[in-house]
Amino acid sequence: MAHLEDMTIFSGRANPELAEATAAKLNSSLGNLEVFEFSNENIFVKIDESVRENDVFIIQSLTSPVNTSILELLIIIDAAKRASAGRITAVIPYYAYGRTDKKDQPRVPITSRLIADLITVAGAHRVLTIDLHAGQIQGFFNIPVDELTAMYLLADHFIQKGIPDRVVVSTDIGNAKRARNFAELIDAPLAIVEKRRSGNIGSSEVLNIIGEVEGKNAILVDDEIDTAGSITQAACKVLNIGAKAIYACCTHPILSGPAIDRLRDSPIQELVTTDTVPIPPEKRISKITILSMSGMLAETISRIHTGRSVGAMFEASRAGMLDNN
Repeated sequence: MAHLEDMTIFSGRANPELAEATAAKLNSSLGNLEVFEFSNENIFVKIDESVRENDVFIIQSLTSPVNTSILELLIIIDAAKRASAGRITAVIPYYAYGRTDKKDQPRVPITSRLIADLITVAGAHRVLTIDLHAGQIQGFFNIPVDELTAMYLLADHFIQKGIPDRVVVSTDIGNAKRARNFAELIDAPLAIVEKRRSGNIGSSEVLNIIGEVEGKNAILVDDEIDTAGSITQAACKVLNIGAKAIYACCTHPILSGPAIDRLRDSPIQELVTTDTVPIPPEKRISKITILSMSGMLAETISRIHTGRSVGAMFEASRAGMLDNN
């Protein structure tokens, strides 16, 4: 990919490895940016090069520590705006607070909308993100949003593995559309886990499996894995009703709390995920496979910068995968 003029890519501290890999695929390097915290936890940002009238891309996943990552992104955007950047794109591989996308209880906030407002007010002109938890979050922004998906990358991995008698299993009913699209990509039937959530504590109980999994190799699909309670429960349930082998995939590997112990002890043979969220070395157990989103991000940044269609990239990918099946 040719070097792109009048473009600067900056990285926050949340996921510098992904930012560096993305810049490298653009035959470029990250811009000079100084970010640190004072002793009072106030974040300081200084851009150490001219970005006047440049097309600026700021790569920052909203990952742990989540609230620090959010504020850091806002401050970097503000710094770029005050440095007279021509256009500012917030590249957010993982968008936090995605589950608070509606008022599902009395007197609760819609925090994902609040985050969208903050990013817009800070000075971003557009947003580039990957696999939002809920599609309506795009509508919370009054600026253009390009939502990429890792499903093509994940699906290609399983196609290359050549798993026979496969069935895609959605980890809950709300994820069924995403799982159905994934099943179409790998030419497999779909089953759905029916579960019940308990209040606001993040726990859930698997009630039933809708669809046929007996005698098949199951591939569990979700957008993110947090504590891994839901996906490991679903894996055990699918195995107990006759599945031969269990695989899993997700875009965002949050893997908080007991997640790694649960995955290690689960019947899941392989968890395939991406680098939208950095996984520290101590959590990289042998059954986790990490695919990089840097190539897709680089191609999309190039298309945004040069005014080419982003949608056409996915149409070509989808057509190619379906033809290969």
